[in-house]
Amino acid sequence: MRTPATASAVAVLATVASMTLVACSGPSEEATPGVTDTTVTIGTHQPLTGPAAAGYAAISAATAAYFEYVNDNGGINGRRIQYLVRDDAYDPVKTQETVAELVEEDEVFAIVNGLGTPTHSAVLDYLDDEGVPDLFISSGSRVWNQPHVYPNTFGFNAEYVTEGAALAQYAVDQQPDAKICVLGQDDDYGQGILEGVETVVGGNAISEIQLYSTSSDDLTGSILKLMEAECEVNILGTINGFTAMAVGTAAQMEWFPQWYVSSSGADYPTLVQYLGEETGPALLEGMVSVNYLPFSPDGEWVALFERINEEYNDGAPFTGNTVFGMSVGYLFAEALAAAGEDPTRESLVAAVESGEILGNGIVPLGYSDDNHAGYQTVGIATITGGVQDYEGTTYHVNVGRVTEVEAAPVPLANDGIPGA
Repeated sequence: MRTPATASAVAVLATVASMTLVACSGPSEEATPGVTDTTVTIGTHQPLTGPAAAGYAAISAATAAYFEYVNDNGGINGRRIQYLVRDDAYDPVKTQETVAELVEEDEVFAIVNGLGTPTHSAVLDYLDDEGVPDLFISSGSRVWNQPHVYPNTFGFNAEYVTEGAALAQYAVDQQPDAKICVLGQDDDYGQGILEGVETVVGGNAISEIQLYSTSSDDLTGSILKLMEAECEVNILGTINGFTAMAVGTAAQMEWFPQWYVSSSGADYPTLVQYLGEETGPALLEGMVSVNYLPFSPDGEWVALFERINEEYNDGAPFTGNTVFGMSVGYLFAEALAAAGEDPTRESLVAAVESGEILGNGIVPLGYSDDNHAGYQTVGIATITGGVQDYEGTTYHVNVGRVTEVEAAPVPLANDGIPGA
């Protein structure tokens, strides 16, 4: 008969033996956050409310619609994409709160397409410290392209400097003697556009520079300054609401210069909504802009996205922000497919850096281990007869040098589902 001491000893030996068997079976693998056998969960911060909500709130809705389409067609490597959208109201403090919730409570696999320079800057170091892939940021800041500082961070938008330089180059090519002026936000966005213009024409050749606060609701003073300087080409670093405000204010003054606008503020359907169906088309006729995504009315990507929008996005207005949201959704799906049958955060980042994911733009993306920038090539688009489309001029910008190149659009394959 076993005494209590003997029984205790046997129990200890059994425990030790059990631990030894576990140890001998090899180290246990930690589960990858956000990944199960059937799902991959990712998150984003977006301005669903607040000053940037108009227009931009449509981006995440379009991305969600694209993911629903993918999920209904088998997902990626058999996994459904679960997309958690958190509203930060374009407030950096709220961005910190919502992203911490996504990482620590929801345990997302990655943060995808967080929107805004001031907002995302507030969580950049946090995501790096946590080792969370920080993919395809919705901002044209150059801060995202620092792979040796932020190895898991990747931009998506063309950088503001790139767009400013391309717009200035086109203006110089089209109207060599025109007086060029700049109107933009008094932050990283406006300053980046201005820097791009300066690389092409030189700071002293800009006839007038006007920067405004996004808290303003009146651009009359800035437009008067541009008008007094006899500006002929106004290059704008403005979001859609302020683009419409600038064009509308100038028209009220019976002043009709040439408008050259960055991609973030040049979406024709959105601008018409602001300016009105009766006057908007006439005021926007001839407007020049840049872009890098497929928004041509007769394009194959647009046809697919319109179909997805009708079926999965409740037929919401189809705008440039719809194309943007679905394009970034496609890019993540492409990266996830390339990350392998059993994706990890490390394999996801390696897939992006491999150079094998191309996106769906007017040229393939060029990510690598030493380049985490988004699009570095943009095309010139114009509004003619109420239709906004590429006019055939494409510029690549590298370290301030602008080179005209041929567009090489990425073709649609597998009905827009990577790995299918």
